Amino acid sequence: MTSATLLKQGLGLAVAVCIVLLLVGQLLGQPILLGYVATGSMEPAMNAGDGFVAIPSVATGDVEEGDIVVFEARELHDGELTTHRVVGETDEGYVTRGDANPFTDQDGGEPHVTDGQIVATAWQVNGEAVTLPYLGTAIMGVQGVAESAYGTVASVFGLTATADSEGLGAMLVAVGVALLGFGTLLERLGPGRRETHRSRSRENVIAFWTALGLILLVFVTFATAAMVVPAGTAEYELVSTESPTDDPQVLAPGETAELTRTVDNAGYFPIVAVHDAASRNIAADPGSQTVGIRSSGETTVSLTAPQETGEYTRHLGEYRYLAVLPPSVIVWLHGLHPLVAIAAVNGVIVGGTVAIVLAIFGYNDLRVRAAGSHVSLSTRLQRKLREWL
Repeated sequence: MTSATLLKQGLGLAVAVCIVLLLVGQLLGQPILLGYVATGSMEPAMNAGDGFVAIPSVATGDVEEGDIVVFEARELHDGELTTHRVVGETDEGYVTRGDANPFTDQDGGEPHVTDGQIVATAWQVNGEAVTLPYLGTAIMGVQGVAESAYGTVASVFGLTATADSEGLGAMLVAVGVALLGFGTLLERLGPGRRETHRSRSRENVIAFWTALGLILLVFVTFATAAMVVPAGTAEYELVSTESPTDDPQVLAPGETAELTRTVDNAGYFPIVAVHDAASRNIAADPGSQTVGIRSSGETTVSLTAPQETGEYTRHLGEYRYLAVLPPSVIVWLHGLHPLVAIAAVNGVIVGGTVAIVLAIFGYNDLRVRAAGSHVSLSTRLQRKLREWL
């Protein structure tokens, strides 16, 4: 295989990975390693259609003035994700502005941005954003074609092409393009020529470490999903007014109200839930608690109204971890960083899984038997027990 061929395949794979990351990010509602800007509000740092490297907020440190952040807007762009620079900070949150805009987002009616709204930070080197020119333009072009195609199909079959359905159609078509690219690469990397050497591999045999790796991948994937998917940021509306009501979220300036938040655990493994304030003047008591299998717990959320009257938003972050370690240890690891706690939990799961697999199956490679010689799992376990006894 020539260097040119390897280079082409590498570039093709890189493009396919970029497409998939961008599409998955749109599907989840936040950038996954890559994002793009659709307008020129960040010029000249980012031109319209440029892609950029997006670091998820869970992996970044404190937001500082000068950072370019991706946040869930409340008023801008109909509440969609917005990529602007942090130009200041107040008691109510961050002040943001597009580099090309003459006024801040808050001057235009957008409330101050809180930590709970920020989903990612653009990677900058020496103060300059790392961009991928025209990557967003390519993605938007694919989406435009896909939406037109979906609209045509919808009109033929008498369907209503809503904004959501058009977005879904664009997503499916673009994912198909990405998968086609991957398939082409795999075909090129596969056995496309006559074998000139004799294979030494054994039929119907799976290497032990390959099988173990697949098992660990499944376990870690499900464990991580069980921790990450139910977690998130809760949003609380608050009104500071000289005419408070019985509503606990309509308060007099400086007054504090308490709300009850329920933490549900619908799984079959106990969890440790940790609550962190993602904006100012909000707190949770207790800050952490253990919730049993298919059970629930309660925490008290305290909201304090600012001295200035107006409508405000408070955010409370919730993190969940499988209780495979003592709760105090998990809370301490969470204090270092949520990713550290997740990694520790997954490490315990990996270690336990490896120990169990080694105890039951040993180090031997796994043979996949033909249908006629199938041996049930119960029979194999009985044989293993006889070996131990």
